Amino acid sequence: MQPGLERIEALLARLGRPERRFRSVLIGGTNGKGSVAASLAAALQEAGHRTGLFTSPHLTHFAERFRVDGEQAEGKELLAALEAVRPHAEAVGATFFEVVTALGCWLFARAEVEWAVMEVGLGGRLDATNALSAELSVITNVGLDHTDVLGDSVEAIAAEKAGILRAGRPAVTASTPALWPLLEQSEADLWTLGREFSFRVKELGLQGAALELCWPGATEPLLLRTPLLGTHGAANAALAAVAALRLGVEAQAVSRGLTQTHWPGRLEFLTVQGHSWLLDGAHNPDGAQALADTLDLLELPPVRLIFGTSADKAVEEMVQVLAPRVSDVILTQAQWSPRAAEPSFLRPLWEAQGIPVREAALPVQALALAAPPSWSTAPAAAPTVVCGSLYLVGEVRGLLLEQTAEKRERWQ
Repeated sequence: MQPGLERIEALLARLGRPERRFRSVLIGGTNGKGSVAASLAAALQEAGHRTGLFTSPHLTHFAERFRVDGEQAEGKELLAALEAVRPHAEAVGATFFEVVTALGCWLFARAEVEWAVMEVGLGGRLDATNALSAELSVITNVGLDHTDVLGDSVEAIAAEKAGILRAGRPAVTASTPALWPLLEQSEADLWTLGREFSFRVKELGLQGAALELCWPGATEPLLLRTPLLGTHGAANAALAAVAALRLGVEAQAVSRGLTQTHWPGRLEFLTVQGHSWLLDGAHNPDGAQALADTLDLLELPPVRLIFGTSADKAVEEMVQVLAPRVSDVILTQAQWSPRAAEPSFLRPLWEAQGIPVREAALPVQALALAAPPSWSTAPAAAPTVVCGSLYLVGEVRGLLLEQTAEKRERWQ
């Protein structure tokens, strides 16, 4: 990973500037980027626009990162694009994520999309996606994550994320009011949650949320439904809806798009052979808090947890947030992530909270331990929760759904 725009600019130039053949939106923030991006793409598609969706990381298959009108890139198409991009990427010394970003632009241009919704990888100012001339930018929220790269304060991280904002162009954010002055330094036409627009949750449950959205110029609130779970899921849906409205999407298309949004691995319920699972990619303290709040909201009893995370995360803070909602924990690590923390490293953090612990070297072994109800004190009706890393969630999801995972190391 080498922050900077020089290589991606050179790579896109060598490819004939594919990113200029469609209109684009950038989605940045600490958490919720993927949910907002997926919801916005669905709204644009419902409005009749051929839409590309670029997200990262993937859960099970690399091709998930590139979707056109909801369909991921096909294998032959993806290989052909890689062959076209590779010599140019090697010539400029592009990083992995720069290659992936250029690949998305190439695929979207070839597919003749009208809009591309691009999820920012890391930060914003120096992220490869920032080479695109976004017509609208979204910053979901700002929390402490990737502090070794972005800075050790919320303000420093916000300044990096503000780099995706464009002077004079529309932008929306759900960040805290304390950060609004910093974001406004970009001179973007910024709408903020709680000032220019607001939403009120009317219903929350296992089926998602119903909410009322108010925004400037609206004569009456817009009633929306989203399958995204929890209060933060409703907030992400509201943010995507406002972004779509600012792009000129009609309210009814926004409503239809949000209803049909599906975002795997993020507070996703699955039932497999009579056992229920809740998969969530929470991988930092804010994500862990959102998961904990959702467990409280759903009035679930203490749950059995399969937990594994990257070694560079704020693990102790995550454990402290989740522990009061956990009956017992099975520690494991993503098989194909070299960044994954060893279960033995995580064990003392959970034991310090008084939580019974078991270890499993691999996710498949963790699933075997989780299935028998006899060891756990969690009621049989409670789902087993899997969280801590999107890499772990992706591997577990593939095992549960009997999807063949790609057997290669994953750093990003």
